[in-house]
Amino acid sequence: MKAPPPSSPAPAAHSGAAHEHRWLVLGVIALAQLMVVLDATIVNIALPSAQQELGFSDGNRQWIVTAYALAFGSLLLLGGRIADLVGRKTVFLVGLVGFAVASALGGAAPNFSVLVIARALQGLFGALLAPAALSLLTTTFTDPRERAKAFGIYGAVAGAGGAVGLLLGGLLTEYLDWRWCLYVNLAFALVAFLGGLRLLHPGAPADRPKLDIPGTVLVSGGLFCVVYGFSNAETHGWRSPLTWGFLAGGAVLLVAFAWWQTRATHPLLPLRVVLDRDRGASYLAMFISGAGMFGVFLFLTYYLQQMLRYTPVKTGLAFMPMVAVMIVVSVIVQNSVVHRVGAKPIVPLGMGLGAAGMAWMTALDATSSYAAHVLPPLLITGAGMALIFAPAMSLATAGVAAHDAGVASAMVNTSQQVGGSIGTALLNTLATSAAANYLRGKQPTPDVVVNSQLQSYSTAYWWSAGFFLVGLLFTVILYRKGPPTPHPVDAAPVVAH
Repeated sequence: MKAPPPSSPAPAAHSGAAHEHRWLVLGVIALAQLMVVLDATIVNIALPSAQQELGFSDGNRQWIVTAYALAFGSLLLLGGRIADLVGRKTVFLVGLVGFAVASALGGAAPNFSVLVIARALQGLFGALLAPAALSLLTTTFTDPRERAKAFGIYGAVAGAGGAVGLLLGGLLTEYLDWRWCLYVNLAFALVAFLGGLRLLHPGAPADRPKLDIPGTVLVSGGLFCVVYGFSNAETHGWRSPLTWGFLAGGAVLLVAFAWWQTRATHPLLPLRVVLDRDRGASYLAMFISGAGMFGVFLFLTYYLQQMLRYTPVKTGLAFMPMVAVMIVVSVIVQNSVVHRVGAKPIVPLGMGLGAAGMAWMTALDATSSYAAHVLPPLLITGAGMALIFAPAMSLATAGVAAHDAGVASAMVNTSQQVGGSIGTALLNTLATSAAANYLRGKQPTPDVVVNSQLQSYSTAYWWSAGFFLVGLLFTVILYRKGPPTPHPVDAAPVVAH
C-alpha cells in the first residue's frame, strides 16, 4: 500500500534548520568539520615541542596521533547511528562540548598519559560530531542546486582541513606554545556551539529503532583492530603478531559484522545504504583518496622541512595554493557540472589528476625550487582532490532515508579515516624500507643520506599514485552514467517506517 504522506514528515523532523537559515547552518557545520579534520594534522606540528616538554620517548610519540585515530575511526558508525536515534542537533552539540573539554584537557596535560587520554576523548567526541554534521547538511539542503553548492563548500573544507591544520599548527607552535594547538579548538567549538544552538531545529526522529548492540560491538572492534594493526606496522613491522594478529582479527570481526547486518532486525548499517552503486563507489573513492592524499600532506611536509629547510609556518603556507584550488574547483564543479553529467566522468578524472600529481612529485630532488617544481604538482593534486571529495560526499548521502542519514554520513567519515590510517602506515613502512635498502652497502655520507631520504619520498609518491590509479579504475566501473537520480533502494525504507 502506497503511503507518501506518512513518509514526508520524517525528513522534516530531521531537517535541522529553518529554510531561511540554511547558509548560516552551512557555516556552523563547516566550522565543526574543519575543527575535526584539522585536528588530525595540527598536533603533528606540535609533537616535537610537546615531546620535549613532557619528556616522552620517540616510541611513545606515535600514540598522540594513534589514540585519536583509533577512537575516531572505530566509533564513527556508532556515532552516526546515535545521531539517527537521538537527534542530530543534540548529538552535534554534545559532540562539540565534549571535543572542547577534551581539547582543554589535552592543552593542560601535565604528562604523556593525560595527553593520550585527551586525544582518545577527542576521537570519541569527534566520532559523534562528524557524522552528525554531515547528516545535518544532507537533511538541510534538499534543493539539488543548493545541495550541490553546499557540498562543494563542505567537500573543500573536508579536503583542505589537513593543510589548514599544518599552517595553524605551525603558527601556534612557533609564536605561542604547542598547547595552543589544542586550546584553539575551544574557540572553534564555542562559535559552532552558539550557532548550532540558535539555528538548528531539535529534529528528534519520530521512529527510533533499537540500537544494534551486537553489530556495534563487531564493527567497533573490527575497525579498532584494523587501525591498530596498521598503526603497529610503523613501529613493529609486518611480521609482528601485534600487526598481523590485529589485522586478521579485524578482518574476521568485519566479516562477522557484514553477516550480522543481513539478519539484524534493526541493523547498525542497513545494507540498503551501502549496496547502491553510486553510494558504494563514493565510499570507495573516499577510502582510496584518504589513503593516497597522505602522500601529499605527510611526505611533502617532510620534504619541505628536511630538504628545503622550511619552518613550520612556511611549510603550512606552501600548502595554501593547493587549498585555494581545492575550494574554487570544488565549488565550481559541484555547483555547475555534477548535476549535469553525474560523478562518473568527474571522480575518475580527479583520481587521474591525483595520480599525475603524485607521479610528478617523484621528480623532486634536493635542488628543486618551490615555484618551478613543487607548486605545479601540488595544484594538480589539489584539483584532483576537489573533483573527488565534493561529488563523492554528496552522492554518498544523496537519497538516503532521513532515519539513515546519520549512519550514511558516518560511512563517509569512516571510509576516509580508515583509508588515511592505512595509507599512513603503509606509506611510512614502504618509505622506511626504501631508505634502508638505498643505504645498504653504502657509506652514510651526507649526500648518500639525503639521497636515501629522497628515495623514501619518491617511493611514497609512486605508491600514492598507484592508489589513485586503482581508484580511477573502480570509480569508472562502479559509478552510473548520467546525472544522479533517486533510486528505489532508498524509497522502500521510508515507506516501511
